[in-house]
Amino acid sequence: MKLARTRSTAAAACALAALTLLTACNRDSSSGSAGSGGDKPAIGIDLPRSDSDFWNSYAEYLKKDIKSEDINVLPLSNSQNDITKLVANVQVFQNTGAKAVVMAPQDTGAIASTLDTLASKKIPVVSVDTRPDKGDVYMVVRADNRAYGTKACEFLGEQLGGKGKVAELQGALDSINGRDRSEAFAECMKTKFPKIEVFELPTDWKGDVASAKLQSLLAQHPDLNGIYMQAGGVFLQPTLALLEQKGLLKPAGQKGHISIISNDGIPQEFEAIRKGQIDATVSQPADLYAKYALYYAEAAAEGKTFEPGTTDHDSTIIEIPGGLEDQLPAPLVTKDNVDDKALWGNNVG
Repeated sequence: MKLARTRSTAAAACALAALTLLTACNRDSSSGSAGSGGDKPAIGIDLPRSDSDFWNSYAEYLKKDIKSEDINVLPLSNSQNDITKLVANVQVFQNTGAKAVVMAPQDTGAIASTLDTLASKKIPVVSVDTRPDKGDVYMVVRADNRAYGTKACEFLGEQLGGKGKVAELQGALDSINGRDRSEAFAECMKTKFPKIEVFELPTDWKGDVASAKLQSLLAQHPDLNGIYMQAGGVFLQPTLALLEQKGLLKPAGQKGHISIISNDGIPQEFEAIRKGQIDATVSQPADLYAKYALYYAEAAAEGKTFEPGTTDHDSTIIEIPGGLEDQLPAPLVTKDNVDDKALWGNNVG
């Protein structure tokens, strides 16, 4: 990759008493000790949540890579899908001398002021999976989320022969990922499969909300024959449990089967594909998210720069407002390739 953009970094300092108070609140107790890293610049990493199999897998990959690469990482924090905790955790990183920060803000609109603060301190930010609506970032490590929605639409449309009723379990629409997937899915359905009726069910990425809304929809439309889950990590188990309870969990190929496509690529989705419970998923690269989050954080802390274009790891860096985004590959997984050992979901643990 070519070098073009300069990002300067500096450590922030604060009183020890305030530091102790903040670190006591939001530290991730499961994260273990930080990497030693010798004289390498310190990296602050906030995990976004622990109620999703996808994000738990991402956390495990992070910890493995931190250890194997001997990266100097401050104690990991977990903001638990709470923007207030994320802001407090970032303040801890500033206080403890972070030269770069890795985060995955779930509310992409509310993080702008925190990004502004970090920019004023010259602490570069790597955002994982989510692209902040405003503010400067050194790099967003993400896949093309509009492609997720389009792939899901095309797969379901073909499975249903262009006719039917589909429930879309949307993520949070205040998140760029939820918006991208929803907008692309809607545009594709309207253009390519106008005879499919889509029921949009916003869930705020919550499995219990998804289950409740799907239950109500099934009561009104028992002939529902397709489901798009925007996040298998939180929607898979409650959806399958509900369908089984109602006698609707028919294997693929059997009469009455509801065609289901998901997003994430977790092992549980792969097992569901093998059993014929769901038909496909789009595999978000949790392993690559972790790998390149650390890669770009270290590069940022060391003052390295990048420019738009193709990379040496099968991705494309694009320019976005306020920074750059490395769009990593996210393949469609079906029964035909679910056992592919190259998929991260087949290599967890």
